[in-house]
Amino acid sequence: MKYGFPEDELYPITCKGRTRDYLNADNYGINDVLGNYTLTLIDSLDTLAVIGDKKAFGDAVNNVIKTVNFDIDGKVQIFEVNIRILGGLLSAHLFAINDDYGVKLDNYNNELLDLAYDLGKRLLPAFINSKTGIPLARVNLKKGALLNETSNCSAGVGTLLLEFGTLSRLTGDMRFENYARKALFKLWDNRSSINLVGNTINSSNAKWDYAISGIGAGIDSIFEYMLKAYILFGDPDYLKMFNDSYEAILKYVKTHDGIYASVNMNTGVTLSSNMDGLSAFFPGLLVLMGDLPNAIHLHHIFTELWKKYHAIPEVFNFSKKEIESDYYLLRPEFIESNYMLYLATKDPYYLEIGEMVLNDIETYCKTECGYAQLNPLTRLKKENRMESFFISETLKYLYLLFDEGNILIIFIN
Repeated sequence: MKYGFPEDELYPITCKGRTRDYLNADNYGINDVLGNYTLTLIDSLDTLAVIGDKKAFGDAVNNVIKTVNFDIDGKVQIFEVNIRILGGLLSAHLFAINDDYGVKLDNYNNELLDLAYDLGKRLLPAFINSKTGIPLARVNLKKGALLNETSNCSAGVGTLLLEFGTLSRLTGDMRFENYARKALFKLWDNRSSINLVGNTINSSNAKWDYAISGIGAGIDSIFEYMLKAYILFGDPDYLKMFNDSYEAILKYVKTHDGIYASVNMNTGVTLSSNMDGLSAFFPGLLVLMGDLPNAIHLHHIFTELWKKYHAIPEVFNFSKKEIESDYYLLRPEFIESNYMLYLATKDPYYLEIGEMVLNDIETYCKTECGYAQLNPLTRLKKENRMESFFISETLKYLYLLFDEGNILIIFIN
């Protein structure tokens, strides 16, 4: 707040705020995420609620209400805006109106929900202008659909339902849930004969642009949303979809040594033994569906990587036993899985892993005003970026791991 607000991110080394790249609209690595809408604060609202700091939570909510306006002439990616901004607003709204968590806000009048509803309507042109039900990948928040943005990753298509469904249930406007549900089922309808989905699909013709399957980047969170949509909304179709997916993953993607490879979606033939840092979410998902043996084994593989490099490399080649993408972005996935495994087992081993992670982040990533990602990781060299998910997820799951009296954990137990 001291150095970054009201910009989207903090530059953790130079201690300044950062927003989108206005000079290069096609700088997707920045502009898909940074929309000039106070990203990190919105994404982190529920972390303040989880910590139980009602005053800080209330101040942050008020800052969002006073600062944020989505009438922005800028191209943003539906996937990133949904999980970070729409999800951040909705989760904070639910904390703000609920007596159960100790942070219910006085004089709060659903302003975050109003912002979420406004944002949601600005995302709808991606669906309305699709011929297939598969959304366009990006929209302009002021001008609407970008008809040339037809290539969309599977995660971008299937990682919408939790937020869109929640928005529909809270507002009574069922367009959001209906569009997101249709998108997920359209993607699933185009799966291969062996129940695998590819990495990238075209919204104009529903053909696969990139027919590689796995559990990593571009696909990862679709499986998470299948299972969590069943848990949240109770529709058995989502559970059937997840179970069929998981059966195919165990048969074709998981190798004999426990690696989850990249495979041809039509044949199941292994194409590479790479796993990326995003794949470290999968043990947590396996905990949620009750497969502890596979969860424990995959988590152990990532634990060994962390012990060796003091973080999870962005991409590691297990056949060559070498790093392919030599950086760490402060990602939360391994830490979330570690937290889920501790909840399920109460094995103090996972507390020790959490302590190792915490110490390494403090030792190698901390700066004067924040925390920096590492690039190259093998040299533990700090890079001047701190993405919003560091506060909204990485620190949240580390905090919850050690705060066993937290009201969220009491509700789970």
